Amino acid sequence: MKLYVVPTPIGNLQDITFRAIETLKKADVILAEDTRTSRVLLNHYQIDVPLWSYHQHNEHKVVEKLIEEMQSGKTFALISDAGTPAISDPGFLLVRACIKNKIAVECLPGATAFVPALVNSGFPINRFVFEGFLPPKKGRQTMLNKLKTEDRAIVFYESPHRIIKTLAELQNYFEPERLICVCRELSKKFEEVVRGTLAEVQMHFEKNAPRGEFVVVISGCDS
Repeated sequence: MKLYVVPTPIGNLQDITFRAIETLKKADVILAEDTRTSRVLLNHYQIDVPLWSYHQHNEHKVVEKLIEEMQSGKTFALISDAGTPAISDPGFLLVRACIKNKIAVECLPGATAFVPALVNSGFPINRFVFEGFLPPKKGRQTMLNKLKTEDRAIVFYESPHRIIKTLAELQNYFEPERLICVCRELSKKFEEVVRGTLAEVQMHFEKNAPRGEFVVVISGCDS
């Protein structure tokens, strides 16, 4: 009776620990955000364990059933499409329910996209603030007004179809000389790290069509 939270690679399939592979192999059931995506990883490492769907559209509905399954003695492993579950991905509700029902939870260390982006930035990162995805509409202006005076490095995720618009919008809140680092497709074949001012980085992606997943790091106001 246990839940393992297992990080998976953010791109390169080799970026998984031996312990994570062994944990997935011994689980009774693996909960996956997208079973088709996760099947690629599991097939690569010859992991033949029942795969159940667990994502943002069904997590509220299935939590009670999953708790009952674990209380019957089953061991579950929770994975997401990439990175560590519950970080801008489903997982929090299930972990909380396990804790409430006195079911052991063990989170393995492993891949998550914002850590290599922070290190790649070259900014002081002994202190930082992680914002996940910025609010798309409601609360966005309030959030940006709050972040513009943040003295810690700021890191958040962004989608390819919003990145240029976001870079332009940030210039309405942050001073022109504020430095930024945008990482694209981390650990993958076309990994790219672009550093400079907000305007310089925006210009780069206007000239080079943005593709893939993005992590944005903004230097603190006193950096």
